[in-house]
Amino acid sequence: MASTTAAAGNGSSSILPTHTTPKDAADMEAARHRRRRRCLCCCLLITILILLILAITLLVLFLTVLRVRDPTTRLVATRLAGVAPRLTFPIQLNVTLLLTVSIHNPNPASFTYATGGHADLLYRGAHVGDAEIDPGRIPSKGDANVTLALTLQADRFAGDLGQLVNDVLTGSVEVDASTRIPGRVAIFGVFKRHAVAYSDCHFVFGVAEMGVRSQQCSDRTKL
Repeated sequence: MASTTAAAGNGSSSILPTHTTPKDAADMEAARHRRRRRCLCCCLLITILILLILAITLLVLFLTVLRVRDPTTRLVATRLAGVAPRLTFPIQLNVTLLLTVSIHNPNPASFTYATGGHADLLYRGAHVGDAEIDPGRIPSKGDANVTLALTLQADRFAGDLGQLVNDVLTGSVEVDASTRIPGRVAIFGVFKRHAVAYSDCHFVFGVAEMGVRSQQCSDRTKL
C-alpha cells in the first residue's frame, strides 16, 4: 500500500506545468518583433536594390539609346519649276525651285513632323526666298528625302543687284538657308517627345552647271 502511494506520488511529481509565465510571453513577443523587423529590413533593402538597378538602367539608356544625336542634311538635287512674273506695278519676278534634301536620322527614334516646317533663303544677309515643308516621317536610323518648293522673290535682290550680277558673271552664287522643322520623336514606338530640328546651311551654286558645287551644314535637334 505504501509503495502504491509512493508510486502515485512519483507519478504526480513528473507532470510538467502547462501554463506560461509573464516572462515567457514577453520573450515570445520580443522574438516576434525581432522577426518582423528583420523582414521589414529585408524588404527595404530589396526595394532599394531594385530602385538602384532601375536608376542605373535608365541612366545607361539615356546615355546610349535615348540620347538624341543631331541629324545630317544634304542637298542632292535642284530643279527649276517655274517663273511667275507680275507685270503690274511694282513689277515682280518670282522663281520657284524644287529642292530635294536628304536627311539622315542616326537616332533609334523615328521623327514625325506635321505642318509648321519652314525654310528661309538668305543672300548676303537679305531674305530673298522661303519654302513650306510638307508633313513627313524620317525612320529611326534611316534616311528620307524632303522636297521643298522654294520661291525666290527676284525684287528682293534689288539691294544687291550689282553684286548678284557680279557673282553670276564669275560663275558662282553663295546663299544661306535656315530650316526649322517641329515634330515628335517616338522611341520604340512608346515614348514620345516633342522635338524641333534645325539646320543652317551655306551653299555655293555653280551658274554653268545649275547645281550645288559645295555645301556646309550645321544641324541640331532641340527637345
